Amino acid sequence: MSCLNVPFWQQGYNVGLFRFDSNHKIYLAQSLEAMPWIEHGFGSRLTSDWPDTTRVVAVRQIHSNRVLVTEDGAAGWLGEGDAMVTRQPGLLLSIRTADCLPILIADPESRSVAAIHAGWRGTVADVAGNAVRTMMDRYGAQPSAMRVAIGPGIGSCCFEVGPEVATQFRPLFPERTDLDGRVHLDLVAANIRLLRQLGIPEGQIDASGLCTVCDPATFESYRRDREASGRMTSVIAIR
Repeated sequence: MSCLNVPFWQQGYNVGLFRFDSNHKIYLAQSLEAMPWIEHGFGSRLTSDWPDTTRVVAVRQIHSNRVLVTEDGAAGWLGEGDAMVTRQPGLLLSIRTADCLPILIADPESRSVAAIHAGWRGTVADVAGNAVRTMMDRYGAQPSAMRVAIGPGIGSCCFEVGPEVATQFRPLFPERTDLDGRVHLDLVAANIRLLRQLGIPEGQIDASGLCTVCDPATFESYRRDREASGRMTSVIAIR
């Protein structure tokens, strides 16, 4: 079921260009599938025998905007942070989510990739933008060439917050006059705006349109299940 149906951000962006891989029970973005040098996937609670854990690089996620770089490294723990970038083939950059947004980025010009964990704190701190800037600084990547896939996460239908959170989104939603109260926020829209500010074309940002809270059969959700919730893995790698 798709719940991210807020017209103001859907217009002009690619929504729903994902397919479900019935073999591993993961979601694949068409834009990333179109690049044969990339392997990727967005896990679900149904996922089995995936990914190959011997190739996984992971971080201790701390809801920050910290980006870690792995170059000529090995699989395993990289450190604390919420985004990773690399140009090294073979490593599966891995993030785990249960409502936060998994964001995967590939730049075909520099052959570099990023995996990003963007909850509301990371979004406010622009973790996705920091990952893009790191790709630019380290590898000469160009936003105009990047392809972005935003996987399943909490939708605006379910992300209701109080003013203590909502007011922190004023720079991202300057047109909203209701952020002093209890409101629904759209993390996908917020991240799209941040990525667009860096020059990534709107037609190169794809969002799954899938809400983790609304679909208990398919997705883990901390907001829905609290401590009983598991985590879903999303990865991107260079072949």
